[in-house]
Amino acid sequence: MPLSMHCASIPYFVRALNNLSVILKKGAAHAGEYDIDPSIFVAGRLFPDMFPLSRQVQIACDVSKGAAARISGIEAPSFEDNESSFEELLARISKTIDFLNSLPADKINGTEAKEIKFQAGPYELDFTGATYLSMWALPNIYFHVTTTYNILRHNGVALAKLDYVGTP
Repeated sequence: MPLSMHCASIPYFVRALNNLSVILKKGAAHAGEYDIDPSIFVAGRLFPDMFPLSRQVQIACDVSKGAAARISGIEAPSFEDNESSFEELLARISKTIDFLNSLPADKINGTEAKEIKFQAGPYELDFTGATYLSMWALPNIYFHVTTTYNILRHNGVALAKLDYVGTP
């Protein structure tokens, strides 16, 4: 049996976002344990020209809900990008997961050949549903979850591989 578009998307987005929540909770706990202002982590970045942790989380959520919306044809909720604390970022992840879980599988399945076109910065991107999911959406969410992990790990938060990949 072939892998359906729903099975190849929503569970992966939800798992990545759930793992991102675990990573953020460990960051918040670390800040509390070592009496570090949590805003230092939320505003942290790996290099000056990279987005801060808060923006990495926002983009991970946006990529997930945007991909699911484009594939399903259902409008995604809009978030303001104003989160400035671990609690607010965790709430955004939760809202994103709720949206993803609300999407009916029959709106996603069968969209492998659907034309997906959108603007990303100066680039006009043109995909089929399957290539959009596998070559754009999934790599993007993993990039931003990984970068969030790396920002916190670089700042001394005790994270392990299982925090990123999750447990079965």
